[in-house]
Amino acid sequence: METIKLQLEPLTCPSCIKKIETKIGKMEGVEEAKVLFNSSKVKATFNSDQVSKDQIADTIEKLGYKVLH
Repeated sequence: METIKLQLEPLTCPSCIKKIETKIGKMEGVEEAKVLFNSSKVKATFNSDQVSKDQIADTIEKLGYKVLH
């Protein structure tokens, strides 16, 4: 398992948290996804044999949130 933290542009609403956590959490290979609203960071624990950091970042961007890495 690998854990990453991705910096996002500032989040503006608490419902953004649930949207991102739900989508990332459903990805194959993702063990846990946590969004830290105050710091606009996403912490994800995942199996790098099944999913990559870039795939997680791309999924977040498809939801409409800019990943600054």
